[in-house]
Amino acid sequence: MTSLTRGCRYSVRVSPQMANRIVDSARSILNKFIPDIYIYTDHMKGVNSGKSPGFGLSLVAETTSGTFLSAELASNPQGQGAAVLPEDLGRNCARLLLEEIYRGGCVDSTNQSLALLFMTLGQQDVSKVLLGPLSPYTIEFLRHLKSFFQIMFKIETKPCGEELKGGDKVLMTCVGIGFSNLSKTLK
Repeated sequence: MTSLTRGCRYSVRVSPQMANRIVDSARSILNKFIPDIYIYTDHMKGVNSGKSPGFGLSLVAETTSGTFLSAELASNPQGQGAAVLPEDLGRNCARLLLEEIYRGGCVDSTNQSLALLFMTLGQQDVSKVLLGPLSPYTIEFLRHLKSFFQIMFKIETKPCGEELKGGDKVLMTCVGIGFSNLSKTLK
C-alpha cells in the first residue's frame, strides 16, 4: 500500500502552461488510488535553461513499509522521435508508477541492478533483497556480475500470497566479495 505520492514536473524552454497540463493528467490517474499527491513544478527559461527545449515528470511513491518506488518520463529531444503531448506524458508516467507499485519489492525496476551491485561488492556475508519481477536489464546485469566477479545469486520466487501484494516477487541472495577501496589510506 502506498501512503503518499510526490513528484517533480520540469520544463525547459517551453511554455510554463505545460506544467499544469502534465500535473493535471497525472493526477487524473493517481487520484483514483490515493488523495495525498503533491507534484512540484520547476520551469527554467533564459540563459540558465540550456539550449534544448523539453519537459518531463518524475514521480515517487512511499509505501507503508517505507519503500520508495519511482517512475520518470521525459519528452523526446527536438527532431528525434514523435512529439509527445504533455497530457500523454503525465498519464503514461502515472501508469508507470502504478506498474512499479504493483511489481513491488524493495527496489523499483530501474534500480534493481544497483542494489545487486552493492550486494556483490559488500562484505563477505550473506545479503538478501526482495525484488519485483526482474527486468531484462537486470537479467543481463546478473550475467555481467557472474563474468566479472564470478558471483552467483540464489534466486527464489515468492508467489503473490497473503502478505505479498501485487505481482510475484523474487528473493535474491548472495555472499559479497568484500571489496574495499585500495586507495584508502590506513591510519
